[in-house]
Amino acid sequence: MNTTRLGALAHEDQSLHALAERLLALAEAGLPAMYLPDAETFVFTRAGVASPEGTPVLEQRGTSTRYAAITALGARFLPEERQRALFGGRTAEEFTGVLVERLPGVVNLGDAALIAWAAAETGHPKLSDALGRVAVLDVPGRPQYTVEAAWVLSALAAARAVVDVEERLAAARGRLLAARVGDSPLFPHATEPGLVPGYRSHVACFADQTYPLQALARLHASGDDPEALAAADACAARICELQGDGGQWWWHYDAREGGVVEGYPVYSVHQHAMAPTALFDLAEAGGTDFGPAIRRGLRWMTDVPELADPTGNPRESMIREDFGVTWRKVYRGDPKKAVRAARGLTTRVAPHARLAPLDRIFRPGAVDRECRPYEFGWMLFAWLGGIQR
Repeated sequence: MNTTRLGALAHEDQSLHALAERLLALAEAGLPAMYLPDAETFVFTRAGVASPEGTPVLEQRGTSTRYAAITALGARFLPEERQRALFGGRTAEEFTGVLVERLPGVVNLGDAALIAWAAAETGHPKLSDALGRVAVLDVPGRPQYTVEAAWVLSALAAARAVVDVEERLAAARGRLLAARVGDSPLFPHATEPGLVPGYRSHVACFADQTYPLQALARLHASGDDPEALAAADACAARICELQGDGGQWWWHYDAREGGVVEGYPVYSVHQHAMAPTALFDLAEAGGTDFGPAIRRGLRWMTDVPELADPTGNPRESMIREDFGVTWRKVYRGDPKKAVRAARGLTTRVAPHARLAPLDRIFRPGAVDRECRPYEFGWMLFAWLGGIQR
């Protein structure tokens, strides 16, 4: 297990180190309840509902191949016996094998790319088969969602030491770098027009930033690529510059000029996992160290200004050991995501418009009481992982 990231956190802030350890313990305790042994996969979500007696309970809903692969990517850093507790007796590598065998039935590029990435990281013998399925789904010249294009690049970068993927790697790299709009350091929601309606084609989410910057950093770490590292660094610098006063990682950005379109919801997974793992990977690949921003974001998990009462005390905790979850997000509670829609439409023609009255009408004090496996998978990846140049 790589403990460098946790060790550095202990040196910088003992209270945050204790918080990270608490969250990691919660991830290990919560993931077994998300695993479906008969189906050999993970649920899509566990959602808080009221029982017939009126007491709160968690309800399992759906399944997710994507979340299963992310869980394998994170859990591989645990000692083997603790991996088996998460996968019904299997190790992360053995569970990845289950996912690889199912690849002929996988039709989503992002799902296939994550499985291939997990196969590369766990040293699975059928890595070439996994990469073959990615190639089938990644049709040349077809626009892709940026997140999925980033996962393709991460998978290929992880595989290049054992499989000849250089031609495909160059194409995936070029696609991601070319997706940016003008001189903006941020990434759009899709690599080319055609997937996103024109009126909101300028709106990109937080995941559209973290996964590309992570992939480009890992690409540089796998083989010297200063241009990729510079692009990752520029993206990271911009989202860190825009980070909220309470450590919030905002949700929607204008990919054309690098501003925030709409801040809410604030997702727990961004705070404790996705931002840390991307920024850690960047620093370890030779980029800028954004440690203070990582720590500010992590602290939000306990110091949530959106949930503070008039005296400053929290009305509700985002961390629930009694349920084995972290609650998914804090949001406005606006009907049909009205604020995001209004700001998306307005900023299409007036990039810096804020529509400030919406902030007074729809205050962000609602909690989405659900938790998904990938939140814990990326948490393990973020704090137990690490890359070597």
